[in-house]
Amino acid sequence: MENMNETEALSAIEALEECIHACSHCASHDIREGNMVECALICLDCADICAATLKVMARHSTHHGDFAKLCAHICRECAAECNKHDHEHCKQCAAACEKCAAECDKHATEADA
Repeated sequence: MENMNETEALSAIEALEECIHACSHCASHDIREGNMVECALICLDCADICAATLKVMARHSTHHGDFAKLCAHICRECAAECNKHDHEHCKQCAAACEKCAAECDKHATEADA
């Protein structure tokens, strides 16, 4: 991972971990509360792409920038959906997704490197 220093990598990995937990928590509440299908589905998608992105960053994959670019996009979609709802778990999820998207943006430009 020539384009990323360890501090940047750790910051991204921490944001990814936080987002995975927030999205999983939000999705579980959405499912239990009912009528929150769209929110639950995007949260599950977001948790999955965050987990995959975390793995490629942790192993210093040359494709980490490609994953980061997609992850930032999905995180923003998830944040937009969660921001439609007035639940505490949705607010926490949206905040984690926005933070994760910002961290991933720092590495998305490395997709073409």
